[in-house]
Amino acid sequence: MSRPGPTADPAALSFRSAVEADVPELVKLVESAYRGEASRGGWTTEADYLDGRRTDEDGVRQVMAAPDGVLLAVERAGELVACCQLEHRGDHVYFGMFAVRPGLQGGGLGKEILAEAERRARETWGAEEMRMTVVNVREDLIAYYVRRGYRRTGELSPFPYGDERFGIPLRDDLAFELLVKSL
Repeated sequence: MSRPGPTADPAALSFRSAVEADVPELVKLVESAYRGEASRGGWTTEADYLDGRRTDEDGVRQVMAAPDGVLLAVERAGELVACCQLEHRGDHVYFGMFAVRPGLQGGGLGKEILAEAERRARETWGAEEMRMTVVNVREDLIAYYVRRGYRRTGELSPFPYGDERFGIPLRDDLAFELLVKSL
């Protein structure tokens, strides 16, 4: 029996606000997409730049508790396959904590989720702009967002060296670059 490929079927996706019961599974999802050997199964790994944790249960809860935001849990056939953060911040919506299960990356799922996040930012908050920060050495990931209409601003903010909540840097040249898209 052949196994279906990782192509996205947007009709099969469901989006909902994450709840407390989701926290452990969300931590596993985010960790698997960015850190450690499991992350190498997809293309969004940060394992060559950062070691340690990407987030923990408290970090996920903080995102969920943001007063003007939401952590979207994305499911297909009742199974958690992705998540993303949307937070209204005055004149824009911040997009973060975006994770797609590594084995499903590269099939269009992320593109569909990003489009839904942008739609929600416009419809929920009337946002005219989406912003995100990406580790500056992640050229492949930055290129992915540029192909989806995000603009590199060249505006860098320092990486929080010494704060292991953001991981353990394996390089000394990390920073966050601001990417912006008009909605």
